[in-house]
Amino acid sequence: MSALLPAKITPQHLQRAAYVYVRQSTVTQVHEHLESQRRQYALAEHARTWGWQQVEVVDDDLGRSGSGRVVRPGFERLVAAVCDEHVGAVFALEASRLARNNRDWHHLVDLCGLTATLLIDGEGVYDPRDFNDRLLLGLKGTMSEWELGVLRQRSLEALRLKASRGELYTTVPIGYVRTRDDRVELDPDLRIQSAIRMIFRQFLALGSLRQVLLWCRSEHVTLPAIEYGPFGRTVVWKLPVYNTIHKLATNPIYAGAYVFGRTKTETRVSGGRASKRTTRREAAEWPVFLPDRHPGYITWAEYEALQTQRQENAQMQGRMSRGAPRHGTALLAGLLRCRRCGRRLHVTYSGANGKVRRYDCRGAMVNHGTGHCLSFGSLALERAVEDAIFAVVAPGAIDAALAAAAQTQEQQTEREAHARLALEQLRYEAERARRQYDAVDPANRLVAAELERRWNAALDAVAAQERHLAGLATISASPAVDVAGLRALAEDLPRVWQDSRTDARLKKRLVRTLIEELLVDVSADASRLHVIVRWAGGQHSALDVRKKRKGQHRFCTSEDVVDIVRALVRVLPDGQIAAVLNRLGYTTGRGNTWTATRVVTLRHTHDLPVFDPTSTERDGWCTLEQAAERLDVSHTVIRSLISGGLLPAEQVIATAPWVIRTTDLAAPGVHDYVAQVHRRRRGPPTPDAAQLSLTPSTT
Repeated sequence: MSALLPAKITPQHLQRAAYVYVRQSTVTQVHEHLESQRRQYALAEHARTWGWQQVEVVDDDLGRSGSGRVVRPGFERLVAAVCDEHVGAVFALEASRLARNNRDWHHLVDLCGLTATLLIDGEGVYDPRDFNDRLLLGLKGTMSEWELGVLRQRSLEALRLKASRGELYTTVPIGYVRTRDDRVELDPDLRIQSAIRMIFRQFLALGSLRQVLLWCRSEHVTLPAIEYGPFGRTVVWKLPVYNTIHKLATNPIYAGAYVFGRTKTETRVSGGRASKRTTRREAAEWPVFLPDRHPGYITWAEYEALQTQRQENAQMQGRMSRGAPRHGTALLAGLLRCRRCGRRLHVTYSGANGKVRRYDCRGAMVNHGTGHCLSFGSLALERAVEDAIFAVVAPGAIDAALAAAAQTQEQQTEREAHARLALEQLRYEAERARRQYDAVDPANRLVAAELERRWNAALDAVAAQERHLAGLATISASPAVDVAGLRALAEDLPRVWQDSRTDARLKKRLVRTLIEELLVDVSADASRLHVIVRWAGGQHSALDVRKKRKGQHRFCTSEDVVDIVRALVRVLPDGQIAAVLNRLGYTTGRGNTWTATRVVTLRHTHDLPVFDPTSTERDGWCTLEQAAERLDVSHTVIRSLISGGLLPAEQVIATAPWVIRTTDLAAPGVHDYVAQVHRRRRGPPTPDAAQLSLTPSTT
């Protein structure tokens, strides 16, 4: 700029303030491109040499882009001052400093023309009221915007070209390192590798990122994390947070794939200003996807299964999402769909401790206020589904139990190996602290005391890790898995399933492994449920379930037991009935054994009569044992008569006692059969003269 005062600068301009606008686009330029800053700040002194007494330096926008997508408070302050006619001239090193887009640039030029404000850059002085100057300023703004577009296009094309070859890396996540020839390899630290592989195995076992996080917190499992400081990239070990687990689970680099363009930037206009928002692309929309590009911690199939499980675990993400298995006792939560409207069914809990569960289709009511499609209790349907699952799982229950035991042992071994690697690293750090302490001059107590403190802290960390490893070794040294007991337990899967100690989440995961969803509808008379079961693998089956009537709850005694007691009260007292029920293996609704008092309660509940010997004799009923005693034959003979159809008898179920009418004991067919039995028992009717007697002779 010339030291002579240009003719376009008038006393009117000098009476106002001169504003010097200083801007650099990035923080890196602010810290490293210092010469550009000095040139811009020097404009203030140049304004004073031209006669301005009041000079304002606007440097609020250092490190901000001038493209218009970023809020610039300094530029807004400058525009406000121009509108107030406080500015005589705006100084900038070049037009690109003031704006990189025509909207901001022309807006400023228009305001300067209205308020008689000059624009001054390194090339000259411009008066926006002059037609030629205004034309030149417009060209400068257009060229500035075009220049930014060209620079951005060149940079993006270069990035895309390098990414298409799988060579574009800004940083690599924990578990990987970059080589000098721009290759990605597994981190050579075995402890880091062991920790990452353990997290992926835990997710496959638990099926939920949050459950993996809670497991790490409860077991005090630390994970590696990257921190950047004055010495560059360092690895620290700390308890994870959810974001740490989520990044591990969602980054395809751990499956050995190179991906570029997982996110995209969308520009939106809000409040008259453009703003950017970053969103994630679906896997099918990734611009660059190169599988098997480097060694992975999991396979690509495992990665896809992990993402599918994550999406299913998402709550309130749409009616197609089943949600993660939770502690609730509703076995079929997230699997039921209404056959009338296609919506997912909701679960409601009521009663003491939420033990009463109902499934409702209330999506129409929530969304449209049009009421319920259907509603029913959970007990009957859940038991029917459980029976179907037992029929499917029973053949492989033993193998599944042994596989689960082997998996548990493998997880324990993996935890112990991870702890050993951590102990090895701590011992190395303690040894390094010892060497540093030995190398210092003992007389330099200021340094020696600090090194001694570090050495003691390292030794304490080693001792704590050794105690932790000893605890894990104690668990591993527990008795081996009882294969015979485990086989017996697997063969009795229904009892294990109904045990109150069985985790509800585990049962839900098993159900979801076998069943994709259930389509349910209620019959016209509301007495039955019509269910279509979509099994995993594409098979379908139908269930017709009778709904529970009023008063039938989960603790009701089985109808089979009631029928047996109804038949036995004719011939046996309450105590003997209880003994018969216990011998047959029946229990009460709450799983207790039978006593005479409980039989009395059952009779009162179902209005059954009490055993009366006189009425029993009068009505003519007896048991199999009593019939054998009356006819003086064995139990086997009575069973033969019953099986042969000669003696009518009643039996409620296959294992229940027989109940017989005494009048049927006198039937001709029964009398003839019993007479034959008695004759065979007494021997031949006439003695044989040739047969010798065993009685010794008295002569």
